[in-house]
Parts: sequence; structure tokens; C-alpha cells
Amino acid sequence: MRLSTVMKTVILCGGKGTRMKEFTNSIPKPMVCVGDKPILWHIMKIYSHFGFNEFVLCLGYKGEKIKEYFRESEWDIIFAETGENTNTGGRIKRIEKYIGEDNFFATYGDGLANIDLQKLLDFHLGHGKMATLTAVQPYSQFGILEMAKNGTILDFKEKPKLDNWINGGFFVFNSRIFEYLGENDILEKAPFERLAAEKQLMAYKHGSFWECMDTYKDNVELNEMWTGNNAKWAVWI
Repeated sequence: MRLSTVMKTVILCGGKGTRMKEFTNSIPKPMVCVGDKPILWHIMKIYSHFGFNEFVLCLGYKGEKIKEYFRESEWDIIFAETGENTNTGGRIKRIEKYIGEDNFFATYGDGLANIDLQKLLDFHLGHGKMATLTAVQPYSQFGILEMAKNGTILDFKEKPKLDNWINGGFFVFNSRIFEYLGENDILEKAPFERLAAEKQLMAYKHGSFWECMDTYKDNVELNEMWTGNNAKWAVWI
């Protein structure tokens, strides 16, 4: 592991997590636990493992819960109030004053991966464009049938990895990104569409482990991985 220069990591922690109401009626989604630690802690440990220990947490829904938990943490944290109902791009826009003229990491508060962040950063600096997102291949939500032309079932594939690539978070942005962001933009819509049109958005392909905790079922699966010593994202262990 090669430690890099100091960079801030912005984590989007303000959403309401409406598909996980079993938990999020009382806590924000990034505070839902995997093992005995919030998923946000796991995300921060990934960055810390590569020497990135300065964080800007974009708070919104029940943000005080995050403040309470991480106030005495091992990391250098800025708790930024970005509004309860602000969209993803708007949240990043509102922390511009903490970034300066540097490149910075950004990610969602519910995604885990065994990504090599130093390689991601090197890729970003090497292409010289404004933004990099990490592209991942998710697993199918359903099992797949293989059939002959006459309908005879030949085989079953249990939730295979899809061929298509999706946005997996784990971004690197040049500070010029703020010129593309409005106060309540959805990051993944107009800003990314404009960057793509201008050929300023690059994809870093991560073909290994990635998982998003979007539902109660996802949380159960991540906890099973953690307790079964199969937590592939835990690069610090």
C-alpha cells in the first residue's frame, strides 16, 4: 500500500433511506450497523486504510446521530449541515468552502467495495479530466434461466453478475466540479450529463467486490458476510 498526499473525502450522509424504514425511522441510513459498527464507519475505514483520514460528512436527515457517534472518532471530520431534503449534487455544492482548489474524493454513505483507492486516484490524475466515477457490475436481482429455442430449460444461474456497468460511487473530482453544481442538483442527472457531453467524466472499472446497502435484505447479507469472516470490503483487516 502506497500512501498518497492529503485529500479530503466527502461522504453523502443526508438521505432519508426510505427503503430501509425498519431502521431509518430512528436513525439515518449511514448509521445502520454492519456488525457492531455503522456502515459509515466501514466506509471511512476503507479510506483510512489508504491514508485518507480527512472527511467532510454531508449531513441531513437525523444528522445529529452521526455527530454524536463520530465526535470522538480517530479521524479529522467536518460535520457539514447540507439540508434535510437537498439532492446529492446540491449537498456537494454546499461543502465547496471546505475543499479549496484541490482534487477530492466523494462517495455515498451506503456503498462498500474492496477498491484500491490509490489506483483510483492515480487513474484520475493520469487522465486529467474533471471527474472520475467508479463503474461496477452488479449482480442480477433474480436468478436467470437458460432455455433452448423450443422453451426447454437447460440451466439455472443464481443471480449472476450482469454484463452492464453502473455508477458505484467512489468518485474523484477536480474542484472545478463545483462550477457544474447547483444548490439542489441531482449529481447523477444534469451535472453528470453535462460532464459526459463535454467528455470530462471518466469511468474507473472495478470488477471486484462492490455492494450497496439499499434494503433490509442487503443489510442482512452484509451482516452475514461480516460475521462469517467474508467481509471482502474490509481491506484494513
